[in-house]
Amino acid sequence: MDFRQSHTRIHEIIMKLFLVLFLAMILTSSSNVVNGRKFHQKNNPSKENCYFEYSSINCRGHSASIIDFGGIGDGKTSNTNAFKSAIDYLSQFESDGGSMLYIPPGKWLTSSFNLTTSHFTLHLHQDAVLLASQDESEWPVIEPLPSYGRGRDTQGGRYSSLIFGTNLTDVVITGDNGTIDGQGSPWWVKFRGGQLNYTRPYLIELMYSDNIQISNLTLIDSPSWNVHPTYCSNVIIQGLTILAPVTSPNTDGINPDSCTNTRIEDCYIVSGDDCVAVKSGWDEYGIAFGMPTKQLVIRRLTCISPFSATIALGSEMSGGIEDVRAEDITAIDTESGVRIKTGVGRGGYVKDIYVKGMTMKTMKYVFWMTGNYGSHPDNNYDPNALPVIQNINYRDMVAENVTMAARLEGIPGDPFTGICISNVTIDMAKKAKKMPWNCSDISGISSNVIPQPCDLLQGQRQEYISECNFPEESLPIENVEIQKCPYKRVVTENKNL
Repeated sequence: MDFRQSHTRIHEIIMKLFLVLFLAMILTSSSNVVNGRKFHQKNNPSKENCYFEYSSINCRGHSASIIDFGGIGDGKTSNTNAFKSAIDYLSQFESDGGSMLYIPPGKWLTSSFNLTTSHFTLHLHQDAVLLASQDESEWPVIEPLPSYGRGRDTQGGRYSSLIFGTNLTDVVITGDNGTIDGQGSPWWVKFRGGQLNYTRPYLIELMYSDNIQISNLTLIDSPSWNVHPTYCSNVIIQGLTILAPVTSPNTDGINPDSCTNTRIEDCYIVSGDDCVAVKSGWDEYGIAFGMPTKQLVIRRLTCISPFSATIALGSEMSGGIEDVRAEDITAIDTESGVRIKTGVGRGGYVKDIYVKGMTMKTMKYVFWMTGNYGSHPDNNYDPNALPVIQNINYRDMVAENVTMAARLEGIPGDPFTGICISNVTIDMAKKAKKMPWNCSDISGISSNVIPQPCDLLQGQRQEYISECNFPEESLPIENVEIQKCPYKRVVTENKNL
């Protein structure tokens, strides 16, 4: 082969190699177009090009990725310091358009971290997983809630939640169904064995904060409660999938606690405890703190919880619960539909509760009110502090395969009043209780209810039960709109962060 032939041959080889590389680049680019969003990450994780849109109450002027701060998404390396560094850096933009911390694909192991800046968004890519550390020593211990006086699991303090924040304004925790995995199994074992010195952590807890959005995430295996907004106002919780074994202890789904103007919607919850538990403080501590939960909307909720309630009001309700509106609720294989839990010593009130459009399949109880829920934080509660339960309205419900229609037990000398039930059809199971209704120390009215209610709820014609009507005027939180926001980022090796 002479020089010219050799040169030509080399040229052909180079052209073929170039063509192969070019086609490979096209195929790689095409394979990363997912659900209309373009995401491309080169082999070097410090180089990231990303654009997508997300839904939020407010958009942000600045952004960064956890990778910029040394984050490693291998599921083994701790990223607690990376989260702290990222949030500390982004806090400088609090008054300059706000900021967003992006969590790309990967498994990001971390213990508790604080959201210390307002006008802030934490966004998880659909293939991002926050893994909660199972090392108990990595979790900070904080003071009990003032409206509780102690931890829920033990006397004294409690472990800080995985994502925690206090005294914030305009905070969004969201994603494209990104996952927060609490890895709760070791915590459940220690709790059952009485081996914990402090109350288990929750997955998300925000306190004393305003304008909050928690949305479009999958939360699994929380050590205890999943989402706990406390002493907050103007809260939107939507599009959450919450999963835990149905035998896991106290894995409540969403617990609004002493909050005003809250919207919970479009959530799917499988839980070892109540799917939604509305709270406002515990006995003498809740009475003294005096902050009710009010103006709460719950809609389009699906719940599976064989040992607890779809919606529970209490048992910690000593600061009061009022103006709760629930509609379009589905419960499957769940102990009870709506349950009010209270007792002597609680004080406070549960009033102006409205529920309509509920469908239930395989239930132990449709309605359950309990006046003998007797757990107390200590022995200093006031035995003369009696709760007020009044104006409880249920209408337009269907249930099938039900063991008992209702168990309604008020407190002797302190009856639950103003109960109104209308247009409810309950299909009893083959092995149902012979007495479908069990009522004591209550009063109310009913119409068009099958099977026939107990005597304490009978005797009213349809025209006399306008109290069962669902309120027509909307609450302020229902008018808050979610907008589309862009995330656009190009990071190179020469970035200066």
